[in-house]
Amino acid sequence: MKHEWADEELIEHWTISEAEAKLLENKTQIGRLGFAVLLKFFNLTARLPRQAADVPLLAVSFIAKQLKSSPGLWNHYEWGGRNYVYHRQEIRAFFGFRKTKVSDVAAAVEYLRQDILPQITGFERQLFDLGEFFRRTKIELPTPNRQERILRSARMQFEKQLASETTNQLELESRAKLLKLLEIPDDAETKATTRQNQPLFSVLKTDVRTPNLKQVFAEIEKLELLRSLELPIDLFASVSNKVVENLRRRLAVEDVHEIRRHPLELKLTLLAAFARSRQFEVTDNLVDLLLYLIHKIQIRAEKRVEQEIMREIKRVSGKQELLFRLAETAVANPDGVVREVLFPVVNEQTLQDLVKEYKAQGNYQRQVSTVMRASYSFHYRRMTPYLLQSLKFRSNNEKHRPVIEALELISSYAGKSSRFFRLDEDVPLDGVVKKIWLEQILELDERGRTRIDRQKYEISVLQALRDGLRCKEIWVEQARRFRNPDEDLPTDFAHRRENYYQALSQPLSATEFIRGVKGQLESALSQFNDALPKNDKVQLLLKNTHSHIALSPLEANIEPINLKRLKKVIAARWRMTNLLDVLKETDLRTNFTESFKSATGRETLSGEKLQRRLLLCLYGLGTNTGLKRMSSGAAEGENYADLLYLRQRFITKDALRTAIQQVVNATLRMRRESLWGEGTTACASDSKKFASYDQNLRTEWHLRYGGRGVMIYWHVERRATCIYSQLKTCSSSEAAAMIEGLLRHQTEMEVEKNYVDSHGQSEVAFAFCHLLNFQLMPRLKAIHKQKLYRPGTGKSDDYPHLQTALSRPINWELIERQYDQMVKYATALRLGTADTESILRRFTRHNLQHPTYKALAELGKAAKTIFLCGYLGSEGVRREIHEGLNIVELWNAVNDFIFFGKGGEIASNNLEEQEITMLSLHLLQISLAYVNTLMIQQVLSEAEWQNQLTEADLRALTPLIFGHINPYGTFNLDLNERIQLEP
Repeated sequence: MKHEWADEELIEHWTISEAEAKLLENKTQIGRLGFAVLLKFFNLTARLPRQAADVPLLAVSFIAKQLKSSPGLWNHYEWGGRNYVYHRQEIRAFFGFRKTKVSDVAAAVEYLRQDILPQITGFERQLFDLGEFFRRTKIELPTPNRQERILRSARMQFEKQLASETTNQLELESRAKLLKLLEIPDDAETKATTRQNQPLFSVLKTDVRTPNLKQVFAEIEKLELLRSLELPIDLFASVSNKVVENLRRRLAVEDVHEIRRHPLELKLTLLAAFARSRQFEVTDNLVDLLLYLIHKIQIRAEKRVEQEIMREIKRVSGKQELLFRLAETAVANPDGVVREVLFPVVNEQTLQDLVKEYKAQGNYQRQVSTVMRASYSFHYRRMTPYLLQSLKFRSNNEKHRPVIEALELISSYAGKSSRFFRLDEDVPLDGVVKKIWLEQILELDERGRTRIDRQKYEISVLQALRDGLRCKEIWVEQARRFRNPDEDLPTDFAHRRENYYQALSQPLSATEFIRGVKGQLESALSQFNDALPKNDKVQLLLKNTHSHIALSPLEANIEPINLKRLKKVIAARWRMTNLLDVLKETDLRTNFTESFKSATGRETLSGEKLQRRLLLCLYGLGTNTGLKRMSSGAAEGENYADLLYLRQRFITKDALRTAIQQVVNATLRMRRESLWGEGTTACASDSKKFASYDQNLRTEWHLRYGGRGVMIYWHVERRATCIYSQLKTCSSSEAAAMIEGLLRHQTEMEVEKNYVDSHGQSEVAFAFCHLLNFQLMPRLKAIHKQKLYRPGTGKSDDYPHLQTALSRPINWELIERQYDQMVKYATALRLGTADTESILRRFTRHNLQHPTYKALAELGKAAKTIFLCGYLGSEGVRREIHEGLNIVELWNAVNDFIFFGKGGEIASNNLEEQEITMLSLHLLQISLAYVNTLMIQQVLSEAEWQNQLTEADLRALTPLIFGHINPYGTFNLDLNERIQLEP
């Protein structure tokens, strides 16, 4: 049990009720206090304390105050005496509990093995479920140590059971092939590895590098090898994907010689889990490679044509005047010679330039097509047929069936040398080839018959395939991110429809839902219309202009007068505090290192040594200095091998997220309301680009910031504590990342509002936020182009002051028809049946005709109009959003201070390593915010600072200060010590 409690928590959990107070009658003062403490402790934990130190002193003092007695009496309570035994019996009887029996332990183990462990991962969550089992069955909880032993026993039995069931499902041939992954193959057996003396298992672990011919073939060979194992489709149907991922992670951190030492059944189960998980990943990687190559064919062709045009074409200025002079001269001299009459007016070179410019403008698409065909035929065609043959494409939409048929046709012609399809071949064109490319594909032979160029047709099919894959109308078998989109939705939605609607707090009736949204829209428009004449900050422009809205910028706030003085006091009192000490202090207060458990299930290190090495690893990862430099600077002699061993086995993404949640929750609980205000329900989200190695599929070139890198998307609450972070590509949707963070942060903070910039919002994002009960509040860059939508037809004269900005009415009928589908997708987002990016990929411009997308767009227009009315009508709302986004910018600035190693570049091509680095930075930075909060509160609690801070000071107060922090370590200079350079 924690020992630090806020006043609100003490009142909620340690207040004695009337029924409990009756039990305290006829007891001595010492007995009353001891009994009351045991009673409330049991009520909270469902177990009795074993010693006085188990109970927080704050709780004892709070209970003593209620009983009007002295807290010091607690020290005189007799543990183990007759009164203590009697008190325990009376408390159990009052709550209806009984002592734990041996049979209860066996039942708890069976419950964990059958119901919890196959679905739930994470040691803390499993312990919580074990506690819930004892509470539900009215059994007193065992001690924490015994609970852990029960859980470990259940885990061991579950592992044996799963290993036995999995092995029984495997054919003998599949078992032999799995074991062969641990052997070093002969060149004649396989060509899937290019490394000498390395088993296939080690090769399968490697990530895909830069997309090129060699990498494509390497990934295809990996997929063929994984498919050749012939694992049953329902091999792990009885357990969740998280369990399979944990098995795969356990195998990935072990060396091959350690894997060989496992019992046969466990070894086969671990290898099967690894192979099944990697098969999904490799399939996704091949789809990513295919999308990258298709995009690259067109982009490179367009760039090359544009460069050639820029070199060859000299734009002729004053063409109209030149044409007038030519026409005037030609009319005046109809019988003259061109060279004698026209060339003196406009010289020959100028006319040639005019002809070149016209031809270049008219033949741009043809030139692009020619370059694409040449590039495809000489390079890309060597790999794309193999990619298409290794992937199995499917579609649930008849509109995209022609693309599937076209792919089958291309596969049937693979290896044939003919340039054209047979004349009698039924070649799908509608829905496959865009009209702009159709004339490039069709050609006439010498007999006037129309024939189709195979290579140009293949390019068109690939472009159509890319569009279908990006909006998930085309999916791939045995993939994860590109799987059947129907699998992204909850399968039991029809049976649990009412429960899902209730979880979203949305009405079952579409009519009632529309009535509520329509009422909000009408009210928002009316309020904005009435207030607009008095609003001198907003002006609506005429309709015939490109801009609809003019908005005056915000005036700067008054600069705080006391914060500089506060920073100086903190810098003087805690002068050059090492950032590593900040991380250590945070752990000593929150115990976040307890979240890190060995992936192999075995922990032999002592608690203190494990804690020390974990902190060194987390600091080296979070500052990007690396484990080698941390080992060389460690005073206790931890070497690089020790830290690397710990990193591989203990530091995982799940463990880091759990540790981050602990620190965030501790920060939220210990804040003083008088300084930081009431508990906030708003956060701001934005991304920051980090440079990274580019030999991987995640790193991309950023068009706005330049350079190759990745994006980290932060969710930061109003007082500068980041509650969630995620790594994404530069081109992936920020709106999807925004929704993902709101749903998955799993901290004690209840988010109701979210501030974003223009990139973090869209009409679909507005719609989903409305369905999920989040208030999306963007700062729109192109505010002058925004439109307001009418709530209905037939009332064109309503809102007279808004006429120039009003657009068409909302199509409520479309929303009503698709209401159930919209709620189903919102439920999928809430439950996490698929990642948010995969679900939102269906609702993009590539899928404009999707009926649910149309309905979401209509709902998003209504929700965005409601927001715009409040945004434009209130300067306070605009300032609130601006201040929230400034906090994210401050968070990004501190990133550079902490993440200083290797020039701030993420120095890894391993995708998991990149995420570990990002989460370590997150943990380190919120540790800084946690300790700074304590420092600030300590200084401001002193008498000389009472009532010193103004309202402007409190508004600008932030824990993201680092003038007193030293992130670089210490430097010892000894003038008597020399470097030995001579022998």
